[in-house]
Amino acid sequence: MKVILHTGAHRCATTSFQEYMRQNAQPLARQGIGFWGPHRTRGGLFHGIQPGPAPANGRDLVQRAQGRLQIQMASCRERGVQQLLVSEENMLGSVRANLRIGDLYSGAGERMARMFQAFGGAVTDAALSIRSLDSYWTSALAYAVARGHKLPSAGGLERLAQAPRSWRDVITDIACAMPGVRLHVLPFETFGSRPEAALAAVTGIEAPRTHARVRLNASLCLQDLRASVPSAVAADLPQGSGRWRPFDDAQTASLREAYADDIMWLAAGADGLATLVHDPDKQAADTNPPDIGLTRGRPDDKQRRMAGSG
Repeated sequence: MKVILHTGAHRCATTSFQEYMRQNAQPLARQGIGFWGPHRTRGGLFHGIQPGPAPANGRDLVQRAQGRLQIQMASCRERGVQQLLVSEENMLGSVRANLRIGDLYSGAGERMARMFQAFGGAVTDAALSIRSLDSYWTSALAYAVARGHKLPSAGGLERLAQAPRSWRDVITDIACAMPGVRLHVLPFETFGSRPEAALAAVTGIEAPRTHARVRLNASLCLQDLRASVPSAVAADLPQGSGRWRPFDDAQTASLREAYADDIMWLAAGADGLATLVHDPDKQAADTNPPDIGLTRGRPDDKQRRMAGSG
């Protein structure tokens, strides 16, 4: 049985993908696809994998978590599951931690190494959704402010814009933490609204298209964001409607340039660490394009009589 870890990231339509998987659980089960989402992973399944307070009874929580996962995976095999997809964006970290530190999943390597160990080497593939850094941080800030986080200061925005860590570093950390695992990178701009295409790219099946256009947990637009926060905070938000844009033009350009560098690195092979998943509906040009229009024909040589002057 293949075990595929879908690690998010946050704010990359991960919740919508998980809802798509839940709604299509039965047709996917007929194709041998099993699914564990947050409704299951956050109910105690992953308890003890990441460091936490030591238990008073002295039990080894890591060992208990490994045993719990082995029992659950054995049950999936008995039911005929051929590919088990585990989708949990908190495997990488949290949006709150990213904003507090001002960095992009700085502990992703250590966290994914513990997850890999907990599954006992059963993980064969991993999938990571990435997004242009300017829209990622904007979405993360809107999500946090709507839940009581304070508005970012000018210095905080500048630190995010100039942070040296990008998706390339996150991908490198994940690949090093899980040696031998195939890492698939799915750009949000291509797969964010197409969960069926993302599932097909990772599993190789013909994914169902039902419930594929459900959109959950989207960022609030400015007018909705102002309505959801206290009046003192709403007064500091820009007026108008549409998407909130906290970064200035120079900061946005810097973040987009960093993302473009990440995509170029992935397209060039990512040093053998990961595979960039391309849009399945776009056909790439062949190595040798067809030779057309290289010789002159009769229409080019046709002589035309021009009217005389008299």
